[in-house]
Amino acid sequence: MKRIAFILAATALFCLNSCRLPVNLLEDSSGFVAITDVVPDVILEIRYFGTYNFVGTRIDGYKAPTAWLTREAADSLKAVSDDVMKLGYRLKIYDAYRPQCAVDHFVRWSKDPSDTLTKRYFYPMLDKPVLFEQEYIYEKSGHTRGSTVDLTLFDMTTEKEVDMGGTFDWFGEESHPDYTGITSEQFANRMILREAMLRHGFKPLDSEWWHFTLKDEPYPDTYFTFPVY
Repeated sequence: MKRIAFILAATALFCLNSCRLPVNLLEDSSGFVAITDVVPDVILEIRYFGTYNFVGTRIDGYKAPTAWLTREAADSLKAVSDDVMKLGYRLKIYDAYRPQCAVDHFVRWSKDPSDTLTKRYFYPMLDKPVLFEQEYIYEKSGHTRGSTVDLTLFDMTTEKEVDMGGTFDWFGEESHPDYTGITSEQFANRMILREAMLRHGFKPLDSEWWHFTLKDEPYPDTYFTFPVY
């Protein structure tokens, strides 16, 4: 009986761990498009290609300062762009498709307590051990499925980013879309972006005002591995 109980317990543990793994890893990029090919008016500031990001170095898998999405997500983003341009804005993209090796890079960084190069700029009130617990970093990211985008608005009149009351990739409650410790104008700016994205099939994340995922994403169980090129 003990042997049977042991086998059953081991099997249950194996199944539990298996459920935590990506359902599918795929290198094929044929279902993806460069965002600028579909939405030529977007501005790109791909933070993970440079060093101005929470890690402080270029992130693995970012071979060029470009942005890719699934065709379905890019088409929906084009509708968002058309909407906000009527209001005098352009979309500015920080990140879109993110290869699995980039997510792995984030995980390695998070487990190195000695590397605090960017702490005062992105997570001054937090220590690295809580970043997983508070869901700022994941071992599997929606970005890797190819239909998630991080973005803001760019004011065509002032030729500046719109003031959202907080910076991209800030780890703190100030990044929550419904955070009330900002001005009414800053909050209204967040809502302009949010409402345009929701209108065209994207869903928000309740911890980051800049993060949206296509509701009907075409690859909900697939995590891609090809680099951003």
